[in-house]
Amino acid sequence: MEIFEGADGTRLAYHRSGEGEPLVCLPGGPMQASAYLGDLGGMSAYRSLLRLDLRGTGESAIPAEAATYRCDRQVADVEALRSALGVDRLDLLGHSAGASLALLYAARHPERVGALVLVTPSPIVVGLMVADLQRRAVAELRQGEPWYPAAFAALQRSWSGAATVDDWAAITPFTWGRWDEASRAEAARQASGKNAEAAAVYYADGAVDSRTVRAALADRDAPVLIVAGEYDVALPPKVAVEYATLFPRGESVVLPGCGHQPWLDDPGGFRRALTAYLT
Repeated sequence: MEIFEGADGTRLAYHRSGEGEPLVCLPGGPMQASAYLGDLGGMSAYRSLLRLDLRGTGESAIPAEAATYRCDRQVADVEALRSALGVDRLDLLGHSAGASLALLYAARHPERVGALVLVTPSPIVVGLMVADLQRRAVAELRQGEPWYPAAFAALQRSWSGAATVDDWAAITPFTWGRWDEASRAEAARQASGKNAEAAAVYYADGAVDSRTVRAALADRDAPVLIVAGEYDVALPPKVAVEYATLFPRGESVVLPGCGHQPWLDDPGGFRRALTAYLT
């Protein structure tokens, strides 16, 4: 673990693994401790992974002001990390809600971003809508699973706005490539590493202006890689392909049989997709 100070003096931590050129990894959740990223399916054999614990998560301190959990406010933390590393540019990987932070940073500091990898990114930051029919098409790929009837019923209730807390828990399998004992244990472990207070602030009003973000990123002249999972109802493959078109040199890769965390479902396929882009 290594420590640096955010723009407001908050003590922040990042975790380094592997050797080679640094790849700064921003976790999702939102506001999940970065430990769940692990070594991203073995990517530490190819790059030095720097997993950032966002403020108030993992080994990073709780800030004095809860308002600084808002994702646009945390752009300054990424810039503080770049300065602490003493580099001119960052290669960035953002997962899920962490991709929103990566894109906000790239929009504000385009000259500071080299490679940009978005893994099952949230569509919120770029204003993409995911239709219920698109989620349904992905969900129905899992009809042979024993958990499917109960999970699909809960998913339908979420579309109607009638979902309960139990329903949201019941649809969790739809974001995993496999829903077995190992993935259930991992999901429970990850839940314990999330800062719920911070998550409620992350996308608070004013955090994101998708039109401004899209306009800023439309001028990016370097490639952007979007990695999606075939089974991920959070970012259906067709939406991932549309996402890539927002960038002049965007490309998307959809990994078969994978969910929202594709490095867990197919480490080899995930590594191949990233190394093909990063080398």
